[in-house]
Amino acid sequence: MSDTTKGRNLFHAKVKSVLSGDTLVLASLESGQERLFSLAFVSAPKLQRDGEEVIQFVVHYTIPTGNKREYGTVTLQSGEELPAACVADGWVKLREESRRKDMSESSESLLNDLERLQAKAKADAKGVWATQGGIIENAHEIPDPKGFVQKFNGRDLDAIVERVLTGDRMILRLLVSPSKHIQTIVTVAGIRAPKRANTAEGREQPAEPLANESHQFVETRLLQRSVKATVLGLTPQSQLICVVKHPNGSIADFLLKEGLAQCTDFHSTLLGPQMKTLRQAETHAKNNRLGLFKGHVESKASSAGEVDATVSRIVRPDTISVRMKSGGEKTVQLSSIRGPKPKDEKQGPHEQDAKEFLRKKLIGKHVRLSTDGVKPPSEGFPEREVATILAGNKNVALMLVEAGYASVVRHRKDDTDRSPYYDDLIAAEEAAQTEQRGMWASKAPAAKSYQDYSESLQKAKIQSSVLQRQKKVPAVVDYVKSGSRFTVLIPRENAKLTFVLSCIRAPRSARNPNEKAEAFGQEAHDFANRRCLQRDVEIDVESTDKQGGFIGTLYINRENFAKLLLEEGYATIHAYSAEQSGHATELFAAEQKAKDARKGVWQDYDPAAEEADGEAVPDPVSSNTNGTTNGTSSTNGSTASSKPDYRDIIISHIDPATCALKFQHIAPTASHALSNLMSAFRTFHLSPSSSSSVTAPKTGEILAAKFSEDGEWYRARIRRNDRDAQTSEVLFIDYGNSESVPWKNIRPLGPADKFGTAKLKPQAVDAQLSFCQFPTVNKEYMEDAAAFLRENVEGKQVVGSVDFVEKDGGLWLTVFDPNGRGKGVEVNVNEEVVAEGLAMVPRKLKGWEAGRGDVLKKFKEREEEAKGARMGMWEYGDLTED
Repeated sequence: MSDTTKGRNLFHAKVKSVLSGDTLVLASLESGQERLFSLAFVSAPKLQRDGEEVIQFVVHYTIPTGNKREYGTVTLQSGEELPAACVADGWVKLREESRRKDMSESSESLLNDLERLQAKAKADAKGVWATQGGIIENAHEIPDPKGFVQKFNGRDLDAIVERVLTGDRMILRLLVSPSKHIQTIVTVAGIRAPKRANTAEGREQPAEPLANESHQFVETRLLQRSVKATVLGLTPQSQLICVVKHPNGSIADFLLKEGLAQCTDFHSTLLGPQMKTLRQAETHAKNNRLGLFKGHVESKASSAGEVDATVSRIVRPDTISVRMKSGGEKTVQLSSIRGPKPKDEKQGPHEQDAKEFLRKKLIGKHVRLSTDGVKPPSEGFPEREVATILAGNKNVALMLVEAGYASVVRHRKDDTDRSPYYDDLIAAEEAAQTEQRGMWASKAPAAKSYQDYSESLQKAKIQSSVLQRQKKVPAVVDYVKSGSRFTVLIPRENAKLTFVLSCIRAPRSARNPNEKAEAFGQEAHDFANRRCLQRDVEIDVESTDKQGGFIGTLYINRENFAKLLLEEGYATIHAYSAEQSGHATELFAAEQKAKDARKGVWQDYDPAAEEADGEAVPDPVSSNTNGTTNGTSSTNGSTASSKPDYRDIIISHIDPATCALKFQHIAPTASHALSNLMSAFRTFHLSPSSSSSVTAPKTGEILAAKFSEDGEWYRARIRRNDRDAQTSEVLFIDYGNSESVPWKNIRPLGPADKFGTAKLKPQAVDAQLSFCQFPTVNKEYMEDAAAFLRENVEGKQVVGSVDFVEKDGGLWLTVFDPNGRGKGVEVNVNEEVVAEGLAMVPRKLKGWEAGRGDVLKKFKEREEEAKGARMGMWEYGDLTED
């Protein structure tokens, strides 16, 4: 477009770039064609101005060089004319050979005006004519890049874009101070733009798709513009990595939204939370199929959404088996992480710790699973899903990485099967490495090894005698061999053993593809896997078999697992063993329940045929061989009260691991007898003649032990000894609490006729709260429950209603606080525990519990209230759903 002024054509164009104070790159408004244009008669030091201003220009003359450079004048939108304004401010000088013989009248008039302006600027000492100041140091390299980053890290520097190399690389003039500028190559943080065509090693490299579009997008918006550059770090080539922002925001965001760049993982830790914004911008381009993502197809896995599942097994530190609500089971790998490498001498020792970390947090728990992709078969592994798993709103992969038990996979740029929390994982890994957590520690831990006590009968017998003295030993089911045979680990003993359920026989499952399973053998095996594999359990060892197996009772969530197998019809009872075990009542009842329901092996059960064969088993509840005494029915020594039995008691101890109670009767005779005995006991042990300590107490022996909190002596039973530390774990038999006591604080009891149990039986009575099943496998919930009981009943006078008496004398109580909550209102403490979500109504009821329908109804109502309010163990929903 052109007009006419003073006989010369007046053109309109857009300033694309300012090369120096006297030279511009102009672009046609119509075609975009570029031309090099210099101001007539003058030369100048380099000058930057924001580009893309629409101007008018007049060509006064040309010099026929290779580029055919044109010389003329420019009129800005403000009306200001160049080079007149530049000369007047002293920013340019007239060329020495400005006058020529063939000059036109208009050019000569212009030159005369410029000479007058220059003379005035020189007289006023403006610009280049100044005698002092005004000089800016301009460096073209950074001598110490690392030091520069340390000094300016995270700071916004004023800058000017001198040149755009590609969509993600440009030359910036950093205005580090009023008197110093640094011109350097900068990489835009968080993105990778397509490469432009270039020549490397004599060969021309073609441009990547959309490289020119990406370059032009940045150039038209930033070239010769003032920007802010936030310094973050350095590339491997020691080039600055910066967030480049113009007034409308970061150029990286705009490039990504248009699909003209992709996110790069290498800058994730530098950007931190800002990386999430870039990912969202990239996702916008993918969803709208813009630019580089024009052919993008969203994977089916990523659109499947979240599904609920239950963790059934920890396969490896990064691989988990889950059971879906539909009943199917699948194995998934956690997205974007890799567990410790077994063959790596530094990482390998952490593999078991990593598995145990996951087991404690996940096994048997409800989780939310979202599939991120599918990994093809590789390195001997079959095709497998990769997924993000959330447990209680916590990312499982992130927990592993934070603990130092996993590393983050560096994905290829085209690998979309990655975690949506990838940037968080990268940041967590860097923090774990910095703090030397887990496998990033400078020193690897010693590998933990378990002693296999089932490898020989001799070893089994020795260890069996140790375990038989301990009741309900904590253990972990490491492997399920069949419905009634397990490999269990006892961490505190570093013991590994084969454990066989007593009193029952489960059908055999197939041990290999060529072997045929017995009827319902596989179902029993699967049931045991679902309920026991990798779970925390308790075992009571009774004896050993000829192969070195340990025979006994296995408890899962306080329930006898043999009973559960019998109830499902996956086992049959061994009558003689059951009758000798003390579990006959519940085991016979469980088998009868399966028979009545025609479950499992009893699917063809015919009671008439059984009676005809003379093999009918008496109903253990109705056939009471012990008779009835004083209004109570008794079976195998256990009694259930048929009429109320209220007792005034003081709760002396709460077991923090099980919430079992120890209490004392406060009948006048009992209280007086204990008070007299303790007074005499204290006096006796203050005497110097009784100050000799024992050297090696025996387990089960009743002695005198000093309680650490008050320094007084009490009657105590030795539970176990640590001969290396010369300490004993003792139970104070009159109060129910226990602690570890040094041998120097343990003495002979004293005269048996004065202080022995024949004189006064132990005053601490064992009891448990009726209709309350505590979450023993969850340490946090158990601590809350124990704290609640300590606060509300420990040390207080309460009323205990005896609901059931075990054969060993242990009681099941309903505890009433006559002055509950300090308001003089009687409170049922058992109900309050359930209402607070600190216990649940037992899922498997005992016979005496099942007969209390009216009481159970009230407890279940309180439990539903706790669930609705997300109290205690119900905070993440109903944990009993399976």
